[in-house]
Amino acid sequence: MFVDESGHLTQRPWTAAATEVRFEHAPPVSAFPIMPGRRWGPGWWWSATMGRHVAHGSAAMRAQLMLLDRNRRVVGLSARPVRVVWRDERSRVRSWIPQLFARYTDGTGLLADCPAAEDAGGVRAQHAQAVLDAACGLVGWQYRRLRPPDAVMASNVAWLAGYRHPRYRGHGDLEEAVLDAFAQPRPLIEGAVMVGDPLQVLPVVYHALWAGRLETALEVPLHEQVLVRRTAAGERER
Repeated sequence: MFVDESGHLTQRPWTAAATEVRFEHAPPVSAFPIMPGRRWGPGWWWSATMGRHVAHGSAAMRAQLMLLDRNRRVVGLSARPVRVVWRDERSRVRSWIPQLFARYTDGTGLLADCPAAEDAGGVRAQHAQAVLDAACGLVGWQYRRLRPPDAVMASNVAWLAGYRHPRYRGHGDLEEAVLDAFAQPRPLIEGAVMVGDPLQVLPVVYHALWAGRLETALEVPLHEQVLVRRTAAGERER
């Protein structure tokens, strides 16, 4: 089941829907629930990939949205765009709504859930995983229960995500100068100072790190002396 372009809930065979429906543009088939007593509720993530907001229902889901939004293979993102319906071994109707959909550059898709813990969802989630694994396999897609990211990695990407909007790409030749400054690996602050006023240059550096035109080790905390270098993507996009 999915919401079609006219806003109506529609049910179609899975293989046909997966082939023909652009789930990255579909709205959620149902809203994320608000759980009383929890510190985190539903919200919105502004996606650089989509140029618009994508809903999320938890801190764990927001973290995965952030990582997928930065993934250069991902060209589309949406939240809860489809409800998969099937009959179990006793002919009872069952259904599951994956939390995330991602479209890759090769046209294939990812349906994913974002559990805060490995055993979240219990037996029902395990049964749904088996069904979704098989369904995605039929159309050359993947289903995954995404593991929470490493805390340091998540913190670093969250910092860079603050500069994901295209306005941080800079004006004129500023980004080109930034990429040139890091043609050879050098400390982040050293390269920024080479280009100009760090207050003006550093946001452009962070945006290029988010977008993959520059790279650095994200497994350790970011600081002004981390080595940064231009990537092959930075070469191609100039």
